[in-house]
Amino acid sequence: EGLCSFAFNGNSAVVFEVNSETDFVAQNEKFVTLINNVGEVIANSDAQCTDCALALDVNGKTLNEVILEASGTIGEKLSLRRVQRVVKTDEQTFGFYKHQGGRIVTLTLLNGTNAECAKDVAMHVAASSPKYVSNDEIPAEEIAKEREILLAQALNENAESAKPKPQQIIEKMVEGRLVKNFKEICLFDQPFVKNPDQTVAAYVKSNGCEVASFLRLAVGEGIEKEVVDFAAEVAAQAGLNK
Repeated sequence: EGLCSFAFNGNSAVVFEVNSETDFVAQNEKFVTLINNVGEVIANSDAQCTDCALALDVNGKTLNEVILEASGTIGEKLSLRRVQRVVKTDEQTFGFYKHQGGRIVTLTLLNGTNAECAKDVAMHVAASSPKYVSNDEIPAEEIAKEREILLAQALNENAESAKPKPQQIIEKMVEGRLVKNFKEICLFDQPFVKNPDQTVAAYVKSNGCEVASFLRLAVGEGIEKEVVDFAAEVAAQAGLNK
């Protein structure tokens, strides 16, 4: 649990995640104050990573020590998990969006000076969760793996079909599905959340901008949470208490 947030100082911006043990504490006023303070400290530094941020000086203490003290005050283990920094030029614009108080936070970097467009794209990234800006960024290994999966599926379908298709038709089908699948995960090709009749690329272009990059953080992503079977737990406790 916890919250993600962002902070910026001039042409430099950071997105980061601070974890707590329960969602209840994540809504605590002291925890929210800590989040804001952590953001300000990191944004006003040149820290590029989590370890660098934790070592920052805060009135004679490290940021790590400040977080540990907050853990003692709030009564839960708190930890700074992720820090990512983006630097822009004067000809570029940041866009920020925070969903559910920080359950999801996004940062977009646009070539151009349209702040409203940058914020709209940040909102879209939060809602549609793209993996890449465009298909040019997709690694060759990922393309090859996806093609292999789709080919296996198509061959299985063809084997069970009453009218099997020729190999060249199957290969065309696979390439068509490949293009469709990658359009769903590339920001440029996704239907713009505010107007699904146009793509994000078309919306951004109509505002005289280009998307340079984006970041999207969601609380707890990549962490395996322990699943507790409360019914079994209660039954076990009842058994022990007999």
